[in-house]
Amino acid sequence: MSAYEELMAFERQTGALAQVAGRLGWDQETVMPRGAAHQRADESAAMQAVLHARRTDPRIGEWLAAIHNSDLDEVGQANLRHIRRSYERMQRVPEDLATRLAHLTSRAQGHWAEARADEDVDRFLPLLEEIVRLKREEGAALADGGDIYDALLDDYEPEAKAADLQTMFDAMRPRLVAVRAAALGKPAPQGLSGDFDEQAQMKLARKLAKTFGYDMQRGRIDKAVHPFSSGAHNDVRITTRTSRADPFNCLYSTIHEVGHACYEQNIDQDYGFTPLGSGVSMGVHESQSRIYENQLGRSRAFTGWLFGQMKDAFGDFGVATEDVFYAAVNRLHRGFIRTEADEVQYNLHVMLRFDLERAMIAGDLEVVDLQAAWNDRFKADFGYAVNKPSNGCLQDVHWSVGLFGYFPTYSLGNVYAGCLHEALRQAVPELDSQLAKGDLASATDWLKQNVQRHGGLYRPRQVIERASGAAPSEKPLLDYIEAKFEALYEI
Repeated sequence: MSAYEELMAFERQTGALAQVAGRLGWDQETVMPRGAAHQRADESAAMQAVLHARRTDPRIGEWLAAIHNSDLDEVGQANLRHIRRSYERMQRVPEDLATRLAHLTSRAQGHWAEARADEDVDRFLPLLEEIVRLKREEGAALADGGDIYDALLDDYEPEAKAADLQTMFDAMRPRLVAVRAAALGKPAPQGLSGDFDEQAQMKLARKLAKTFGYDMQRGRIDKAVHPFSSGAHNDVRITTRTSRADPFNCLYSTIHEVGHACYEQNIDQDYGFTPLGSGVSMGVHESQSRIYENQLGRSRAFTGWLFGQMKDAFGDFGVATEDVFYAAVNRLHRGFIRTEADEVQYNLHVMLRFDLERAMIAGDLEVVDLQAAWNDRFKADFGYAVNKPSNGCLQDVHWSVGLFGYFPTYSLGNVYAGCLHEALRQAVPELDSQLAKGDLASATDWLKQNVQRHGGLYRPRQVIERASGAAPSEKPLLDYIEAKFEALYEI
Protein backbone atom coordinates (compact mmCIF):
# COMPACT_ATOMS: atom_id res chain seq x y z
CA MET A 1 0.00 0.00 0.00
CA SER A 2 1.10 3.56 -0.66
CA ALA A 3 1.41 6.06 2.17
CA TYR A 4 -1.89 7.64 1.06
CA GLU A 5 -3.68 4.27 1.02
CA GLU A 6 -2.36 3.43 4.50
CA LEU A 7 -3.41 6.82 5.81
CA MET A 8 -6.93 6.51 4.38
CA ALA A 9 -7.38 2.98 5.77
CA PHE A 10 -6.43 4.34 9.18
CA GLU A 11 -8.78 7.30 8.77
CA ARG A 12 -11.71 5.08 7.82
CA GLN A 13 -11.26 3.10 11.02
CA THR A 14 -11.12 6.32 13.03
CA GLY A 15 -14.24 7.56 11.23
CA ALA A 16 -16.10 4.37 12.09
CA LEU A 17 -15.13 4.66 15.76
CA ALA A 18 -16.25 8.30 15.77
CA GLN A 19 -19.68 7.21 14.57
CA VAL A 20 -19.87 4.69 17.42
CA ALA A 21 -18.99 7.47 19.86
CA GLY A 22 -21.69 9.65 18.34
CA ARG A 23 -24.24 6.89 18.77
CA LEU A 24 -23.51 6.87 22.50
CA GLY A 25 -24.67 10.49 22.51
CA TRP A 26 -27.81 9.70 20.52
CA ASP A 27 -28.65 6.88 22.92
CA GLN A 28 -28.08 9.15 25.91
CA GLU A 29 -30.57 11.69 24.57
CA THR A 30 -33.29 9.21 23.59
CA VAL A 31 -33.52 5.84 25.32
CA MET A 32 -30.72 5.55 27.89
CA PRO A 33 -32.01 4.85 31.41
CA ARG A 34 -31.40 7.80 33.75
CA GLY A 35 -29.43 5.65 36.16
CA ALA A 36 -26.78 5.00 33.50
CA ALA A 37 -25.57 8.61 33.35
CA HIS A 38 -22.32 8.14 35.29
CA GLN A 39 -21.48 4.95 33.42
CA ARG A 40 -22.15 6.68 30.10
CA ALA A 41 -19.79 9.50 31.13
CA ASP A 42 -17.05 6.90 31.67
CA GLU A 43 -17.84 5.24 28.33
CA SER A 44 -17.78 8.55 26.46
CA ALA A 45 -14.51 9.54 28.08
CA ALA A 46 -12.97 6.18 27.16
CA MET A 47 -14.07 6.56 23.53
CA GLN A 48 -12.70 10.09 23.45
CA ALA A 49 -9.35 8.85 24.75
CA VAL A 50 -9.21 6.24 21.98
CA LEU A 51 -10.15 8.77 19.32
CA HIS A 52 -7.70 11.35 20.58
CA ALA A 53 -4.89 8.78 20.55
CA ARG A 54 -5.73 7.82 16.98
CA ARG A 55 -6.03 11.41 15.80
CA THR A 56 -2.62 12.26 17.25
CA ASP A 57 -0.91 9.00 16.23
CA PRO A 58 2.66 9.84 15.07
CA ARG A 59 2.15 7.67 12.00
CA ILE A 60 -0.26 10.31 10.64
CA GLY A 61 2.59 12.81 10.59
CA GLU A 62 4.83 10.29 8.86
CA TRP A 63 2.22 9.50 6.22
CA LEU A 64 1.54 13.19 5.62
CA ALA A 65 5.26 13.85 5.16
CA ALA A 66 5.52 11.04 2.63
CA ILE A 67 2.60 12.18 0.45
CA HIS A 68 2.87 14.87 -2.20
CA ASN A 69 -0.27 16.81 -3.11
CA SER A 70 0.71 16.80 -6.76
CA ASP A 71 0.36 13.01 -6.81
CA LEU A 72 -3.31 13.15 -5.77
CA ASP A 73 -6.56 14.03 -7.50
CA GLU A 74 -9.03 16.62 -6.15
CA VAL A 75 -10.58 14.15 -3.70
CA GLY A 76 -7.21 13.04 -2.38
CA GLN A 77 -6.01 16.61 -1.93
CA ALA A 78 -9.19 17.52 -0.06
CA ASN A 79 -8.79 14.48 2.23
CA LEU A 80 -5.24 15.52 2.96
CA ARG A 81 -6.30 19.10 3.73
CA HIS A 82 -8.80 17.90 6.34
CA ILE A 83 -6.47 15.32 7.85
CA ARG A 84 -3.57 17.75 8.14
CA ARG A 85 -5.76 20.39 9.74
CA SER A 86 -7.25 17.91 12.23
CA TYR A 87 -3.85 16.42 13.07
CA GLU A 88 -2.27 19.79 13.72
CA ARG A 89 -5.20 20.90 15.91
CA MET A 90 -5.41 17.65 17.86
CA GLN A 91 -1.66 17.68 18.53
CA ARG A 92 -2.16 20.88 20.49
CA VAL A 93 -4.81 19.45 22.86
CA PRO A 94 -3.48 17.18 25.61
CA GLU A 95 -5.18 13.80 25.79
CA ASP A 96 -5.98 14.33 29.46
CA LEU A 97 -7.82 17.57 28.65
CA ALA A 98 -9.82 15.94 25.84
CA THR A 99 -10.78 13.07 28.14
CA ARG A 100 -11.77 15.34 31.03
CA LEU A 101 -13.94 17.43 28.70
CA ALA A 102 -15.69 14.35 27.31
CA HIS A 103 -16.39 13.00 30.81
CA LEU A 104 -17.57 16.35 32.17
CA THR A 105 -19.85 17.24 29.26
CA SER A 106 -21.44 13.81 29.22
CA ARG A 107 -22.25 14.19 32.93
CA ALA A 108 -23.30 17.84 32.58
CA GLN A 109 -25.84 17.04 29.87
CA GLY A 110 -27.98 15.12 32.36
CA HIS A 111 -27.57 17.79 35.02
CA TRP A 112 -28.64 20.44 32.52
CA ALA A 113 -31.79 18.48 31.61
CA GLU A 114 -32.71 18.07 35.29
CA ALA A 115 -31.93 21.71 36.12
CA ARG A 116 -34.02 22.84 33.16
CA ALA A 117 -36.96 20.67 34.22
CA ASP A 118 -36.75 21.98 37.80
CA GLU A 119 -36.04 25.63 36.84
CA ASP A 120 -32.92 25.41 39.01
CA VAL A 121 -30.06 27.46 37.54
CA ASP A 122 -27.86 27.05 40.62
CA ARG A 123 -27.75 23.27 40.14
CA PHE A 124 -26.18 23.63 36.70
CA LEU A 125 -23.90 26.69 36.93
CA PRO A 126 -21.05 25.02 38.89
CA LEU A 127 -20.70 22.40 36.15
CA LEU A 128 -20.94 25.07 33.46
CA GLU A 129 -18.22 27.03 35.21
CA GLU A 130 -15.95 24.00 35.00
CA ILE A 131 -16.85 23.45 31.33
CA VAL A 132 -16.00 27.07 30.51
CA ARG A 133 -12.68 26.74 32.35
CA LEU A 134 -11.76 23.64 30.34
CA LYS A 135 -12.96 25.18 27.06
CA ARG A 136 -10.76 28.22 27.71
CA GLU A 137 -7.88 25.82 28.28
CA GLU A 138 -8.69 23.96 25.08
CA GLY A 139 -9.11 27.19 23.13
CA ALA A 140 -5.78 28.53 24.37
CA ALA A 141 -4.06 25.32 23.30
CA LEU A 142 -5.67 25.46 19.84
CA ALA A 143 -5.12 29.19 19.38
CA ASP A 144 -1.36 28.92 19.95
CA GLY A 145 -1.21 32.60 20.83
CA GLY A 146 -4.17 33.68 18.68
CA ASP A 147 -7.76 34.47 19.60
CA ILE A 148 -9.22 31.78 21.87
CA TYR A 149 -12.82 32.15 20.70
CA ASP A 150 -11.75 32.02 17.04
CA ALA A 151 -9.95 28.76 17.80
CA LEU A 152 -13.14 27.25 19.22
CA LEU A 153 -15.24 28.66 16.37
CA ASP A 154 -12.92 26.94 13.91
CA ASP A 155 -14.20 23.56 15.11
CA TYR A 156 -17.61 24.35 13.63
CA GLU A 157 -16.89 26.83 10.84
CA PRO A 158 -13.31 26.43 9.58
CA GLU A 159 -11.58 29.69 8.65
CA ALA A 160 -14.37 31.87 10.10
CA LYS A 161 -13.48 34.75 12.41
CA ALA A 162 -15.62 36.23 15.17
CA ALA A 163 -14.83 39.77 14.03
CA ASP A 164 -16.21 39.02 10.55
CA LEU A 165 -19.33 37.47 12.04
CA GLN A 166 -19.78 40.52 14.24
CA THR A 167 -19.64 42.75 11.15
CA MET A 168 -22.27 40.56 9.47
CA PHE A 169 -24.52 40.64 12.53
CA ASP A 170 -24.17 44.41 12.80
CA ALA A 171 -25.38 44.70 9.20
CA MET A 172 -28.31 42.36 9.81
CA ARG A 173 -29.62 43.74 13.07
CA PRO A 174 -31.06 47.12 11.89
CA ARG A 175 -33.05 45.63 9.02
CA LEU A 176 -34.39 42.78 11.17
CA VAL A 177 -35.38 45.13 13.98
CA ALA A 178 -37.11 47.45 11.50
CA VAL A 179 -39.20 44.61 10.02
CA ARG A 180 -40.06 43.37 13.50
CA ALA A 181 -41.19 46.80 14.68
CA ALA A 182 -43.34 47.36 11.60
CA ALA A 183 -44.93 43.90 11.73
CA LEU A 184 -45.65 43.96 15.46
CA GLY A 185 -47.36 47.29 14.93
CA LYS A 186 -49.96 45.54 12.80
CA PRO A 187 -52.83 43.32 14.01
CA ALA A 188 -51.52 39.87 14.87
CA PRO A 189 -52.63 37.01 12.61
CA GLN A 190 -54.64 34.18 14.09
CA GLY A 191 -52.54 31.56 15.84
CA LEU A 192 -53.29 27.93 16.56
CA SER A 193 -55.30 26.88 19.58
CA GLY A 194 -56.55 23.52 20.71
CA ASP A 195 -55.37 20.09 21.73
CA PHE A 196 -53.37 18.26 19.05
CA ASP A 197 -52.88 14.53 19.57
CA GLU A 198 -49.18 13.75 19.94
CA GLN A 199 -49.34 10.44 18.10
CA ALA A 200 -50.99 12.21 15.17
CA GLN A 201 -48.21 14.81 15.27
CA MET A 202 -45.56 12.10 15.05
CA LYS A 203 -47.38 10.36 12.20
CA LEU A 204 -47.52 13.60 10.22
CA ALA A 205 -43.89 14.36 11.14
CA ARG A 206 -42.81 11.05 9.61
CA LYS A 207 -44.78 11.82 6.46
CA LEU A 208 -43.12 15.23 6.21
CA ALA A 209 -39.70 13.66 6.69
CA LYS A 210 -40.30 11.35 3.74
CA THR A 211 -41.77 14.22 1.68
CA PHE A 212 -38.51 16.13 2.13
CA GLY A 213 -36.48 13.13 1.04
CA TYR A 214 -35.38 11.55 4.32
CA ASP A 215 -34.57 7.88 3.76
CA MET A 216 -36.17 5.99 6.65
CA GLN A 217 -34.30 2.85 5.64
CA ARG A 218 -31.14 4.64 6.73
CA GLY A 219 -32.61 6.68 9.57
CA ARG A 220 -35.22 6.89 12.31
CA ILE A 221 -37.17 9.53 14.23
CA ASP A 222 -37.32 9.59 18.03
CA LYS A 223 -38.25 12.16 20.67
CA ALA A 224 -35.81 14.17 22.79
CA VAL A 225 -35.78 17.26 25.00
CA HIS A 226 -33.88 19.19 22.33
CA PRO A 227 -34.30 18.09 18.66
CA PHE A 228 -31.09 17.08 16.92
CA SER A 229 -29.63 15.07 14.06
CA SER A 230 -26.94 12.47 14.64
CA GLY A 231 -24.81 10.23 12.47
CA ALA A 232 -23.52 10.07 8.93
CA HIS A 233 -23.41 7.91 5.82
CA ASN A 234 -26.03 5.15 6.10
CA ASP A 235 -27.11 5.64 9.71
CA VAL A 236 -28.45 9.16 10.20
CA ARG A 237 -30.98 9.61 13.00
CA ILE A 238 -33.10 12.57 14.01
CA THR A 239 -35.20 13.53 17.01
CA THR A 240 -38.12 15.89 17.45
CA ARG A 241 -40.45 16.86 20.27
CA THR A 242 -44.19 17.25 20.67
CA SER A 243 -46.46 19.74 22.42
CA ARG A 244 -50.19 19.11 22.55
CA ALA A 245 -50.80 22.86 22.21
CA ASP A 246 -48.31 23.52 19.42
CA PRO A 247 -47.96 21.00 16.57
CA PHE A 248 -45.74 23.44 14.63
CA ASN A 249 -43.02 22.78 17.21
CA CYS A 250 -42.98 19.12 16.22
CA LEU A 251 -43.52 19.54 12.48
CA TYR A 252 -41.00 22.28 11.82
CA SER A 253 -38.41 20.82 14.20
CA THR A 254 -38.72 17.64 12.17
CA ILE A 255 -38.31 19.42 8.82
CA HIS A 256 -35.31 21.30 10.24
CA GLU A 257 -33.56 18.14 11.41
CA VAL A 258 -34.42 16.39 8.12
CA GLY A 259 -32.43 19.13 6.37
CA HIS A 260 -29.40 18.17 8.43
CA ALA A 261 -30.03 14.45 7.95
CA CYS A 262 -30.51 14.65 4.18
CA TYR A 263 -27.21 16.47 3.88
CA GLU A 264 -25.49 13.52 5.54
CA GLN A 265 -27.47 10.85 3.66
CA ASN A 266 -26.82 12.46 0.27
CA ILE A 267 -23.05 12.78 0.51
CA ASP A 268 -21.25 10.73 -2.12
CA GLN A 269 -21.20 7.12 -0.88
CA ASP A 270 -17.52 6.80 -1.79
CA TYR A 271 -16.70 9.32 0.96
CA GLY A 272 -18.04 7.17 3.81
CA PHE A 273 -15.88 7.20 6.98
CA THR A 274 -13.41 9.62 5.34
CA PRO A 275 -12.94 13.32 6.17
CA LEU A 276 -15.15 14.14 3.17
CA GLY A 277 -18.00 11.95 4.44
CA SER A 278 -19.66 14.57 6.64
CA GLY A 279 -20.98 18.08 6.17
CA VAL A 280 -18.13 20.53 5.61
CA SER A 281 -19.16 22.96 8.37
CA MET A 282 -22.00 23.72 10.71
CA GLY A 283 -22.82 26.88 8.77
CA VAL A 284 -23.30 24.91 5.55
CA HIS A 285 -25.13 22.24 7.54
CA GLU A 286 -27.45 24.85 8.98
CA SER A 287 -28.08 26.25 5.51
CA GLN A 288 -29.71 22.95 4.61
CA SER A 289 -31.89 22.72 7.69
CA ARG A 290 -32.98 26.35 7.42
CA ILE A 291 -33.80 26.31 3.71
CA TYR A 292 -35.81 23.11 4.24
CA GLU A 293 -37.63 24.57 7.23
CA ASN A 294 -38.14 28.18 6.14
CA GLN A 295 -37.78 29.07 2.46
CA LEU A 296 -39.40 25.77 1.46
CA GLY A 297 -41.39 24.60 4.48
CA ARG A 298 -42.88 27.98 5.43
CA SER A 299 -43.53 29.17 1.88
CA ARG A 300 -47.06 30.12 0.83
CA ALA A 301 -47.07 27.32 -1.74
CA PHE A 302 -46.02 24.54 0.62
CA THR A 303 -48.17 25.65 3.54
CA GLY A 304 -51.16 25.41 1.22
CA TRP A 305 -50.42 21.70 0.83
CA LEU A 306 -49.59 21.31 4.53
CA PHE A 307 -52.96 22.84 5.44
CA GLY A 308 -54.68 19.88 3.81
CA GLN A 309 -52.39 17.44 5.63
CA MET A 310 -53.22 19.12 8.95
CA LYS A 311 -56.95 18.74 8.31
CA ASP A 312 -56.44 15.07 7.48
CA ALA A 313 -54.45 14.56 10.68
CA PHE A 314 -56.47 16.65 13.15
CA GLY A 315 -59.82 17.34 11.53
CA ASP A 316 -61.23 20.84 11.93
CA PHE A 317 -58.52 22.57 13.95
CA GLY A 318 -59.97 26.08 13.87
CA VAL A 319 -58.21 27.55 10.83
CA ALA A 320 -60.53 28.32 7.93
CA THR A 321 -58.33 28.87 4.86
CA GLU A 322 -54.90 28.29 3.39
CA ASP A 323 -54.09 32.00 3.65
CA VAL A 324 -54.99 32.12 7.33
CA PHE A 325 -52.89 29.00 7.87
CA TYR A 326 -49.91 30.55 6.03
CA ALA A 327 -50.14 33.61 8.28
CA ALA A 328 -50.32 31.37 11.37
CA VAL A 329 -47.21 29.44 10.31
CA ASN A 330 -45.27 32.68 9.81
CA ARG A 331 -46.77 34.67 12.65
CA LEU A 332 -44.43 37.07 14.40
CA HIS A 333 -44.83 36.55 18.10
CA ARG A 334 -43.39 37.34 21.47
CA GLY A 335 -41.47 34.36 22.70
CA PHE A 336 -38.40 33.22 24.55
CA ILE A 337 -37.31 30.06 22.72
CA ARG A 338 -34.79 30.29 19.88
CA THR A 339 -35.97 27.11 18.14
CA GLU A 340 -39.57 28.39 18.12
CA ALA A 341 -38.72 31.90 16.91
CA ASP A 342 -40.04 33.30 13.65
CA GLU A 343 -37.68 34.05 10.78
CA VAL A 344 -37.49 37.76 11.60
CA GLN A 345 -36.44 37.35 15.24
CA TYR A 346 -34.49 34.08 15.11
CA ASN A 347 -31.14 35.70 14.38
CA LEU A 348 -31.59 38.16 17.24
CA HIS A 349 -31.71 35.14 19.57
CA VAL A 350 -28.47 33.88 18.06
CA MET A 351 -26.73 37.23 18.41
CA LEU A 352 -27.54 37.26 22.12
CA ARG A 353 -25.89 33.87 22.62
CA PHE A 354 -22.91 34.78 20.44
CA ASP A 355 -22.14 37.84 22.54
CA LEU A 356 -22.61 36.06 25.87
CA GLU A 357 -20.46 33.05 25.03
CA ARG A 358 -17.68 35.24 23.65
CA ALA A 359 -17.75 37.16 26.92
CA MET A 360 -17.59 33.96 28.99
CA ILE A 361 -14.66 32.58 27.02
CA ALA A 362 -12.84 35.92 27.21
CA GLY A 363 -13.40 36.07 30.97
CA ASP A 364 -15.43 39.27 30.67
CA LEU A 365 -18.54 37.48 31.98
CA GLU A 366 -18.31 35.14 34.93
CA VAL A 367 -20.55 32.08 34.74
CA VAL A 368 -22.12 32.92 38.09
CA ASP A 369 -23.45 36.12 36.47
CA LEU A 370 -24.79 34.41 33.33
CA GLN A 371 -28.46 34.37 34.30
CA ALA A 372 -28.54 38.07 35.13
CA ALA A 373 -26.60 38.96 31.99
CA TRP A 374 -28.93 36.85 29.83
CA ASN A 375 -32.04 38.36 31.37
CA ASP A 376 -30.76 41.92 31.02
CA ARG A 377 -29.75 41.40 27.39
CA PHE A 378 -33.03 39.69 26.52
CA LYS A 379 -35.05 42.53 28.02
CA ALA A 380 -32.99 45.07 26.05
CA ASP A 381 -33.28 43.16 22.76
CA PHE A 382 -36.88 41.94 22.94
CA GLY A 383 -38.59 44.39 25.26
CA TYR A 384 -39.97 41.99 27.86
CA ALA A 385 -38.56 40.02 30.76
CA VAL A 386 -37.59 36.33 30.91
CA ASN A 387 -40.12 34.59 33.13
CA LYS A 388 -38.23 31.40 34.05
CA PRO A 389 -34.79 29.83 33.50
CA SER A 390 -36.02 27.25 30.99
CA ASN A 391 -37.06 30.18 28.84
CA GLY A 392 -33.73 31.85 29.47
CA CYS A 393 -30.19 30.65 29.99
CA LEU A 394 -31.21 26.99 30.51
CA GLN A 395 -33.15 26.56 27.28
CA ASP A 396 -30.31 25.34 25.02
CA VAL A 397 -28.28 22.16 25.41
CA HIS A 398 -25.19 23.53 23.65
CA TRP A 399 -23.13 24.92 26.52
CA SER A 400 -23.74 21.83 28.65
CA VAL A 401 -21.99 19.72 26.00
CA GLY A 402 -19.20 22.23 25.43
CA LEU A 403 -20.31 23.61 22.05
CA PHE A 404 -18.79 27.07 22.40
CA GLY A 405 -18.47 28.66 18.96
CA TYR A 406 -21.45 26.73 17.61
CA PHE A 407 -24.23 29.32 18.03
CA PRO A 408 -23.10 31.85 15.38
CA THR A 409 -23.17 29.13 12.73
CA TYR A 410 -26.97 29.16 13.00
CA SER A 411 -27.14 32.69 11.65
CA LEU A 412 -24.36 32.03 9.18
CA GLY A 413 -26.46 29.09 7.97
CA ASN A 414 -29.41 31.43 7.52
CA VAL A 415 -27.26 33.73 5.41
CA TYR A 416 -26.05 30.80 3.32
CA ALA A 417 -29.66 29.58 2.94
CA GLY A 418 -30.64 32.99 1.62
CA CYS A 419 -27.96 32.76 -1.07
CA LEU A 420 -28.99 29.21 -2.01
CA HIS A 421 -32.68 30.04 -2.12
CA GLU A 422 -32.07 32.90 -4.55
CA ALA A 423 -30.15 30.55 -6.85
CA LEU A 424 -32.71 27.75 -6.46
CA ARG A 425 -35.53 30.06 -7.53
CA GLN A 426 -33.62 30.90 -10.71
CA ALA A 427 -32.80 27.24 -11.42
CA VAL A 428 -36.34 25.94 -10.76
CA PRO A 429 -38.80 28.63 -11.96
CA GLU A 430 -41.77 26.29 -11.47
CA LEU A 431 -40.86 25.70 -7.81
CA ASP A 432 -44.06 27.15 -6.29
CA SER A 433 -46.36 25.00 -8.42
CA GLN A 434 -44.43 21.93 -7.25
CA LEU A 435 -44.44 22.95 -3.59
CA ALA A 436 -48.19 23.50 -3.76
CA LYS A 437 -48.53 19.77 -4.55
CA GLY A 438 -46.18 18.72 -1.76
CA ASP A 439 -43.56 17.88 -4.37
CA LEU A 440 -40.09 18.70 -3.02
CA ALA A 441 -38.16 16.56 -5.49
CA SER A 442 -36.78 19.34 -7.71
CA ALA A 443 -35.78 21.51 -4.76
CA THR A 444 -34.12 18.79 -2.72
CA ASP A 445 -32.40 17.32 -5.80
CA TRP A 446 -30.95 20.75 -6.65
CA LEU A 447 -29.59 21.01 -3.11
CA LYS A 448 -28.25 17.47 -3.29
CA GLN A 449 -26.43 18.08 -6.56
CA ASN A 450 -25.11 21.53 -5.72
CA VAL A 451 -24.35 21.23 -2.02
CA GLN A 452 -24.95 17.95 -0.26
CA ARG A 453 -23.21 15.34 -2.39
CA HIS A 454 -19.87 17.15 -2.10
CA GLY A 455 -19.58 16.61 1.66
CA GLY A 456 -16.22 18.04 2.70
CA LEU A 457 -14.75 18.25 -0.80
CA TYR A 458 -14.75 22.07 -0.88
CA ARG A 459 -14.23 24.75 1.75
CA PRO A 460 -17.44 26.11 3.38
CA ARG A 461 -17.67 29.47 1.60
CA GLN A 462 -16.56 27.79 -1.61
CA VAL A 463 -19.53 25.41 -1.41
CA ILE A 464 -21.97 28.31 -1.23
CA GLU A 465 -20.21 30.33 -3.91
CA ARG A 466 -20.15 27.40 -6.34
CA ALA A 467 -23.86 26.70 -5.76
CA SER A 468 -25.14 30.28 -5.77
CA GLY A 469 -22.73 31.85 -8.23
CA ALA A 470 -21.70 34.66 -5.88
CA ALA A 471 -19.75 35.23 -2.68
CA PRO A 472 -21.87 34.70 0.45
CA SER A 473 -23.71 37.82 1.58
CA GLU A 474 -26.44 38.60 4.08
CA LYS A 475 -28.32 40.64 1.43
CA PRO A 476 -30.36 37.80 -0.18
CA LEU A 477 -31.60 36.66 3.23
CA LEU A 478 -32.58 40.15 4.33
CA ASP A 479 -34.24 40.90 0.98
CA TYR A 480 -36.23 37.66 1.25
CA ILE A 481 -37.33 38.38 4.83
CA GLU A 482 -38.37 41.94 4.04
CA ALA A 483 -40.33 40.95 0.93
CA LYS A 484 -42.08 38.06 2.67
CA PHE A 485 -43.13 39.85 5.85
CA GLU A 486 -43.92 43.19 4.26
CA ALA A 487 -46.40 41.36 2.02
CA LEU A 488 -47.74 39.21 4.84
CA TYR A 489 -48.27 42.12 7.21
CA GLU A 490 -49.09 44.70 4.50
CA ILE A 491 -46.29 46.95 5.67
